[in-house]
Amino acid sequence: MAATATPSLSGRAEPLALAAAGVTVVLWASAFVSIRSAGEAYAPGALALGRLVTGSLVLVAILLIRREGLPPRAAWRGIAVSGLLWFGGYAVLLNWGEQLVDAGTASLVVNVAPILMALLAGRLLGEGLPPRLLAGMVVSFAGAAVVGLSMSGGGSTSVLGVALCLVAAVTYACGVVAQKPTLAHASPLQVTTYGCLVGMVGCLPFAGQLFQDAARAPLSATLNMVYLGVFPTAIAFTTWAYALARTTAGKMGSTTYAVPALVVLMSGLLLDEVPGWLTLLGGVICLAGVAVSRSRARTRASTRVVTTGVDAGGPTVAPPEQPRASRES
Repeated sequence: MAATATPSLSGRAEPLALAAAGVTVVLWASAFVSIRSAGEAYAPGALALGRLVTGSLVLVAILLIRREGLPPRAAWRGIAVSGLLWFGGYAVLLNWGEQLVDAGTASLVVNVAPILMALLAGRLLGEGLPPRLLAGMVVSFAGAAVVGLSMSGGGSTSVLGVALCLVAAVTYACGVVAQKPTLAHASPLQVTTYGCLVGMVGCLPFAGQLFQDAARAPLSATLNMVYLGVFPTAIAFTTWAYALARTTAGKMGSTTYAVPALVVLMSGLLLDEVPGWLTLLGGVICLAGVAVSRSRARTRASTRVVTTGVDAGGPTVAPPEQPRASRES
């Protein structure tokens, strides 16, 4: 896969990208809790299909209002791959995994995805692995591990559930890396909408199960499924694509390390699971790792920044200007 350049952010665009990433993280964290709740009434494939149908309806409506047509031919390969792996496969696997393990454990296991994402993006997209990104990943993963250890005392977890979440993490990482170069050819809304439609088509074999489950599911479970389609899918995937188009896949992946901490807090509020001090400590460490990964190294005053391009580690820096005498000798 050819390397892709990440455009330099203006002073206004960078805060917008960070805000979009923040919206994504909060909504994706809420998805773990909603999946856990809706999964009591809906089978994994049925829940994934219902979520994608709802998300597709919202996204297509927005696309028509904005009058954004079909993406160019160059974008379809990435849209198809990310749609099948991320929107479809990831949703089914995560739904299945969360029927066997709790939401906090699932979010911890899935968060090996940013590491895979950064490694794949560094190899396939030429983003490299800047030291600050690696340091932030290590810190955040340590925080995620602390969250997991703090929850391990509640009983043994399902080996199958953990394995399903691990496979979900692989599909998640591969889907993001496939989506990144696509954003050079199509808008975030186009990439999200048609990726969601591809995932929905891939989940159509579960249509019969969806009708059966919907007929006997309580209203709360169905509302959770609708919520998953509107907010963690239609809105969060669009804000993700917006932010991903303005930074590297590695940095975006590291941002999601805040998800497990938020999941634990939301579980405490909505599922009556009160987090302990060790869980809260792990959440703080996760957030610290995100801050490290998104920080920028300071450049010396004697260096001159070249504004024509950036690499994965920050601005391209030219050497200090030499004295006139040495240049003319």
